[in-house]
Amino acid sequence: MARTTTRRRRSPALAVGLLGALLLIASAGCGVTVPTDPDGTLDRVRGGVLRVGVSPAPPWTAPASDGSAPGPGGIEPDLVRAFAETLDAEVEWTSGGEQALVDGLERDELDLVVGGLTADSPWVDHATLTYPYAQATGPEGDKELHVMAVQVGENAFLVELERFLLDQDVRP
Repeated sequence: MARTTTRRRRSPALAVGLLGALLLIASAGCGVTVPTDPDGTLDRVRGGVLRVGVSPAPPWTAPASDGSAPGPGGIEPDLVRAFAETLDAEVEWTSGGEQALVDGLERDELDLVVGGLTADSPWVDHATLTYPYAQATGPEGDKELHVMAVQVGENAFLVELERFLLDQDVRP
Protein backbone atom coordinates (compact mmCIF):
# COMPACT_ATOMS: atom_id res chain seq x y z
CA MET A 1 0.00 0.00 0.00
CA ALA A 2 1.32 3.38 -0.96
CA ARG A 3 1.70 5.88 1.79
CA THR A 4 0.58 9.43 1.18
CA THR A 5 1.41 12.39 3.30
CA THR A 6 -0.23 15.73 3.37
CA ARG A 7 2.14 18.63 3.52
CA ARG A 8 0.97 21.92 4.99
CA ARG A 9 2.10 25.07 3.26
CA ARG A 10 3.29 27.76 5.60
CA SER A 11 2.23 31.24 4.88
CA PRO A 12 5.10 33.62 4.01
CA ALA A 13 3.20 36.40 5.79
CA LEU A 14 3.13 34.32 8.97
CA ALA A 15 6.88 33.70 8.75
CA VAL A 16 7.57 37.42 8.22
CA GLY A 17 5.28 38.32 11.13
CA LEU A 18 7.02 35.86 13.44
CA LEU A 19 10.43 37.13 12.39
CA GLY A 20 9.33 40.71 13.04
CA ALA A 21 7.99 39.81 16.49
CA LEU A 22 11.26 38.05 17.36
CA LEU A 23 13.31 41.07 16.25
CA LEU A 24 11.09 43.40 18.29
CA ILE A 25 11.49 41.24 21.40
CA ALA A 26 15.26 40.97 20.87
CA SER A 27 15.69 44.73 20.38
CA ALA A 28 13.66 45.53 23.51
CA GLY A 29 16.45 44.12 25.64
CA CYS A 30 19.09 46.17 23.82
CA GLY A 31 17.80 49.58 24.87
CA VAL A 32 16.65 50.48 21.36
CA THR A 33 14.21 53.38 21.32
CA VAL A 34 12.07 54.70 18.52
CA PRO A 35 12.39 57.35 17.30
CA THR A 36 16.12 57.64 17.68
CA ASP A 37 18.90 60.14 17.01
CA PRO A 38 21.97 58.54 15.39
CA ASP A 39 24.05 61.54 16.50
CA GLY A 40 22.33 61.85 19.92
CA THR A 41 21.04 65.40 19.43
CA LEU A 42 18.16 65.26 21.90
CA ASP A 43 20.30 63.68 24.64
CA ARG A 44 23.11 66.20 24.08
CA VAL A 45 20.78 69.22 24.04
CA ARG A 46 18.78 68.17 27.12
CA GLY A 47 20.47 69.98 30.00
CA GLY A 48 23.12 71.30 27.60
CA VAL A 49 23.27 73.67 24.64
CA LEU A 50 20.85 74.04 21.72
CA ARG A 51 22.84 75.34 18.73
CA VAL A 52 20.54 77.45 16.57
CA GLY A 53 21.19 79.10 13.23
CA VAL A 54 19.09 82.17 12.50
CA SER A 55 18.64 83.97 9.21
CA PRO A 56 16.95 87.41 9.13
CA ALA A 57 13.30 87.25 8.00
CA PRO A 58 11.07 89.76 9.86
CA PRO A 59 8.68 89.24 11.64
CA TRP A 60 9.82 85.61 12.03
CA THR A 61 13.38 86.55 12.96
CA ALA A 62 15.02 89.92 13.51
CA PRO A 63 18.22 91.29 15.02
CA ALA A 64 18.00 91.99 18.74
CA SER A 65 17.35 95.65 19.24
CA ASP A 66 15.61 96.16 22.55
CA GLY A 67 17.93 94.11 24.73
CA SER A 68 15.03 92.18 26.32
CA ALA A 69 16.54 88.79 25.52
CA PRO A 70 20.00 87.73 24.42
CA GLY A 71 20.22 86.90 20.76
CA PRO A 72 17.81 87.69 17.96
CA GLY A 73 14.20 88.76 18.31
CA GLY A 74 11.05 87.75 16.50
CA ILE A 75 8.46 84.99 16.56
CA GLU A 76 10.81 82.05 15.94
CA PRO A 77 13.59 83.01 18.39
CA ASP A 78 10.91 83.37 21.07
CA LEU A 79 9.65 79.87 20.19
CA VAL A 80 13.20 78.51 20.27
CA ARG A 81 13.83 80.00 23.73
CA ALA A 82 10.61 78.46 25.04
CA PHE A 83 11.50 75.08 23.49
CA ALA A 84 15.01 75.22 24.98
CA GLU A 85 13.47 75.90 28.37
CA THR A 86 11.47 72.65 28.14
CA LEU A 87 14.80 70.85 27.63
CA ASP A 88 16.62 72.81 30.34
CA ALA A 89 19.02 73.96 27.59
CA GLU A 90 20.89 77.17 26.88
CA VAL A 91 20.62 78.60 23.35
CA GLU A 92 23.72 79.37 21.34
CA TRP A 93 22.86 81.58 18.34
CA THR A 94 24.66 81.69 14.98
CA SER A 95 23.53 84.30 12.45
CA GLY A 96 23.97 83.89 8.72
CA GLY A 97 22.43 83.24 5.36
CA GLU A 98 20.28 80.18 4.80
CA GLN A 99 22.92 78.37 2.69
CA ALA A 100 25.62 78.71 5.36
CA LEU A 101 23.22 77.68 8.14
CA VAL A 102 21.96 74.59 6.31
CA ASP A 103 25.58 73.67 5.62
CA GLY A 104 26.10 73.97 9.41
CA LEU A 105 23.27 71.49 9.97
CA GLU A 106 24.86 69.05 7.54
CA ARG A 107 28.26 69.38 9.29
CA ASP A 108 26.63 68.84 12.72
CA GLU A 109 27.59 72.36 13.83
CA LEU A 110 23.92 73.35 14.36
CA ASP A 111 20.87 71.55 15.73
CA LEU A 112 18.15 73.81 14.39
CA VAL A 113 17.74 76.54 11.76
CA VAL A 114 15.07 79.25 11.78
CA GLY A 115 14.48 82.18 9.48
CA GLY A 116 10.97 82.30 8.10
CA LEU A 117 11.39 78.97 6.28
CA THR A 118 8.33 77.62 4.51
CA ALA A 119 7.20 74.10 3.64
CA ASP A 120 8.23 74.65 0.00
CA SER A 121 11.81 75.38 1.09
CA PRO A 122 14.57 74.54 -1.38
CA TRP A 123 16.55 73.05 1.55
CA VAL A 124 14.36 69.94 1.78
CA ASP A 125 17.14 67.80 0.26
CA HIS A 126 19.68 68.98 2.87
CA ALA A 127 17.65 69.20 6.09
CA THR A 128 14.53 67.75 7.65
CA LEU A 129 11.69 70.25 7.88
CA THR A 130 9.26 70.21 10.79
CA TYR A 131 5.57 69.80 10.34
CA PRO A 132 4.12 73.26 9.53
CA TYR A 133 3.41 75.04 12.82
CA ALA A 134 2.07 78.36 11.49
CA GLN A 135 0.30 79.73 8.47
CA ALA A 136 0.75 83.23 7.10
CA THR A 137 -0.10 85.21 4.02
CA GLY A 138 2.91 85.76 1.78
CA PRO A 139 3.85 89.01 0.04
CA GLU A 140 1.82 88.06 -3.03
CA GLY A 141 -1.22 86.99 -1.01
CA ASP A 142 -0.48 83.26 -1.16
CA LYS A 143 -0.66 80.92 1.83
CA GLU A 144 2.70 80.10 3.43
CA LEU A 145 3.17 77.19 5.84
CA HIS A 146 6.07 77.92 8.21
CA VAL A 147 8.56 75.28 9.32
CA MET A 148 11.93 74.95 11.03
CA ALA A 149 14.87 72.84 9.83
CA VAL A 150 16.81 70.18 11.73
CA GLN A 151 19.61 67.79 10.86
CA VAL A 152 18.56 64.83 8.70
CA GLY A 153 18.06 61.64 10.73
CA GLU A 154 17.78 63.20 14.19
CA ASN A 155 14.23 61.93 14.60
CA ALA A 156 13.88 61.94 18.40
CA PHE A 157 14.91 65.61 18.43
CA LEU A 158 12.51 66.33 15.55
CA VAL A 159 9.58 64.63 17.31
CA GLU A 160 10.28 66.55 20.55
CA LEU A 161 10.41 69.86 18.63
CA GLU A 162 7.24 69.09 16.67
CA ARG A 163 5.33 68.14 19.83
CA PHE A 164 6.34 71.48 21.32
CA LEU A 165 5.41 73.45 18.17
CA LEU A 166 2.01 71.78 17.83
CA ASP A 167 1.15 72.98 21.35
CA GLN A 168 1.88 76.61 20.41
CA ASP A 169 -0.61 79.10 19.01
CA VAL A 170 1.55 81.00 16.54
CA ARG A 171 -0.02 83.98 14.81
CA PRO A 172 2.23 86.29 12.79
